[in-house]
Amino acid sequence: MSKPKREKKPEPLKEPELRVLPTQLRIGDRIVDESGEWEVLARPYTTGGGKIVNVRVHRADNPNVMAIRVWGAHERVSVNVPAVPRSQRARLCEQDLLCPDPARPSKRETD
Repeated sequence: MSKPKREKKPEPLKEPELRVLPTQLRIGDRIVDESGEWEVLARPYTTGGGKIVNVRVHRADNPNVMAIRVWGAHERVSVNVPAVPRSQRARLCEQDLLCPDPARPSKRETD
């Protein structure tokens, strides 16, 4: 006799994970790594002839904790991109925080 097949439980829905190069990070992106969730405060900058990328971040749950995260330029980073309401887009675009940059891929635009 064969055993009855067990029904698989549906897996909980997860947010799609976006993995980008550290140089493609934007202000407001949330980085997820082994130490928790961090929010990007400033544009990334490179050192070591462009092989090392540094990003100034703070903890998403505690803004008082700031750090500079360092990655190799070739490593991918898990990112949660926040949705920006249309009312704030014009203000952020004027400050050059949200407007598309020709050097960045257009797939990351949020609508």
